[in-house]
Amino acid sequence: MSILDIFGTANKKTAKDASSHWVKCKSCQSLMYYKEIEKQQFVCPKCGFHMRIGVNDRINILVDKDSFVEFDAGLKPIDPLRFVDKKSYVKRVEEGIAKTGRHSSVVSGECSINGIGTQLVVFDFAFMGGSLGSVEGEKIFRAVTRAIEKRQGVLIVSASGGARMQESTFSLLQMSKTSAALARLAEEGLPYISLLTDPTMGGVSASFAMLGDVIIVEPGALIGFAGQRVIEQTIGSALPDGFQRAEFLLEKGSIDMVVNRSEMKNTIADLLGIFLDQEPMIAARRKEDSGESDMDHEAEYKQSKILY
Repeated sequence: MSILDIFGTANKKTAKDASSHWVKCKSCQSLMYYKEIEKQQFVCPKCGFHMRIGVNDRINILVDKDSFVEFDAGLKPIDPLRFVDKKSYVKRVEEGIAKTGRHSSVVSGECSINGIGTQLVVFDFAFMGGSLGSVEGEKIFRAVTRAIEKRQGVLIVSASGGARMQESTFSLLQMSKTSAALARLAEEGLPYISLLTDPTMGGVSASFAMLGDVIIVEPGALIGFAGQRVIEQTIGSALPDGFQRAEFLLEKGSIDMVVNRSEMKNTIADLLGIFLDQEPMIAARRKEDSGESDMDHEAEYKQSKILY
């Protein structure tokens, strides 16, 4: 090996290491230091673009520190149809496990959000595009069952391409299974908050994702059933700018709120507190800091419930 080969290899490694420290915004093309954007919860400080984030980052942003306890992590998908396209279903699952360290596209468990006990379900888009299969449906069903037993609310964070084609009808059945479970939750008078992130499409958006008592969407998130190109080809005309984006859906009344990531945790905690008649811990801290009396603060909290 020549000295040029040695220095050439070193330069390649240095360039690779340096590139991992920088993030380019897909919206405004700004180049930012990774640690700085991480402190901003992966939101571009220049244009406000909300970048896609992984499950661990999502959980850390939403829940109280060290409060999340995962359930049903051992559930694994099977291959009932022995499905093969370009690759076998078994191979795709193995690749998903190797990529994410998880057996499914859903992480579910119990946590507290500003002190309010909650059953949390988070989709991992890195695992087969966050697709909905039998294991994912079962995890949602079990989370709802735990919420009913413990009299808690349910928060589902969706990021999915839709139903998993490799499971065919087995996957489609999860749409009705999860919807039926959430109907039971509603009958028990317990809240379901649906948080839609980029992207939420297909059978997920056509079922439980749009059944929340309150549907919250991150800014700029792509939400819909079929893709824009498919719709344009079907109807034979162009669609308006921003079609299927969060702000467009809010304007048309399809969703309830568009909330910035920095405000998401407190917003969800306030909503859960209203539905469950519990006071989030952050509200209690505000009371202590301001020196308000219990009576004054209780009146303020009840008034906020009326406003919602």
